[in-house]
Amino acid sequence: MKNGDRVIMNNKYRVSERNKGKVFIVRSEPWDLCGTECVLLEGYRGGYAVDGLTLVD
Repeated sequence: MKNGDRVIMNNKYRVSERNKGKVFIVRSEPWDLCGTECVLLEGYRGGYAVDGLTLVD
């Protein structure tokens, strides 16, 4: 996953109704947070685990 990728949140973690199916733009390179690879998303506060995201076309 890299800066500029388009992603949606998958069902690995709880996703609010507001964010289900919403396309986010990755705005950072992945980093390690206590053993979990995370990225920043446009329009989302804080980091989000990479394994909870699915790339879209």
